Amino acid sequence: MTGTPRSLRSSGSGTRVRRTVLGALAGVAALLATGVTAAPASAAPDPGTVAPSAQERALAFWTPQRMRAATPLDVLSVDRSDVRASDIRKGKATVVAPSTPASDVGPLAIPHGGGPWTGGGAVTKTAGRVFFTYQGRTASCSGNAVTSANKSTVITAGHCVKMEGAWHTNWVFVPGYHDGQRPYGTWTASKILSTPQWTASEDINYDIGAAVVAPLDGKKLTDVVGGQGLAFNTGYNKAMYSFGFPAAAPYDGEKFIYCSGTTYRDFLLSSDHGLTCNMTGGSSGGPWFTQFNEATGTGLQSSVNSFKYNFLPNAMYGPYFGADAQNLYQSAQSS
Repeated sequence: MTGTPRSLRSSGSGTRVRRTVLGALAGVAALLATGVTAAPASAAPDPGTVAPSAQERALAFWTPQRMRAATPLDVLSVDRSDVRASDIRKGKATVVAPSTPASDVGPLAIPHGGGPWTGGGAVTKTAGRVFFTYQGRTASCSGNAVTSANKSTVITAGHCVKMEGAWHTNWVFVPGYHDGQRPYGTWTASKILSTPQWTASEDINYDIGAAVVAPLDGKKLTDVVGGQGLAFNTGYNKAMYSFGFPAAAPYDGEKFIYCSGTTYRDFLLSSDHGLTCNMTGGSSGGPWFTQFNEATGTGLQSSVNSFKYNFLPNAMYGPYFGADAQNLYQSAQSS
């Protein structure tokens, strides 16, 4: 289906973006709070490119206080009149192997509807929080470092890089974030990008984003934290693990949360994967893995946290990684 954001509305607990899919589609990702934003470079040939001076401002902007002050942007929906069937372009099944060192962790329960990840492993380094400014407010999502030719690619949700027709600014990635700590540093985006369908019309089926981050202290991202693998065009009904940093109640954005189980194809209005999961606002953009190994914390990223239906609060949905997701990944890793 295709949907275009309509309006923002303030509430007692934060700021909301509202669309209506039968009055039911609820997004779960970004966190908003009062902040300062740089003007988007709309006149630039490539609006997703971030100038070095803007990268420096973003790094200085994100103080611990601003990160902790974020509050949820907790509803993302579309008007029913905007919804139409969308066939995801498929391609040949493709797998990119992880490039992160193995580390042993203890087994956890599957399925699991949502709770702290206590196993450790590589995923605690590759996954992290994404911070940015959006329409004058600070915001947060989740993201994950993946194996890439440039060793600098992060995969997240489309609405975590662009929403309401505007690219986000002050965009940074904090891998391994927990309890206000940044153990592997703060990485600024040199470029943010999304699928053509999300960029043009914010089609929920293609709610996938990517960022290329600049080197930090002379090192590239995956040389520091490793990179997870990826899988494209590998079908539905898979055993998957979902991770993120939800910040809306009952979560606070400071803990790394996971869900696990067998996914299903959305039987309502999208072509997404569905998974039993109670993660809330702030988790959007967090990775979904197939072939996830609890003993090492590694897997193949096959989707991201994208949206919820408000009448199904314990179900999370994530876009199918088809040909367009693969093209996005290729564009990012070659940037």
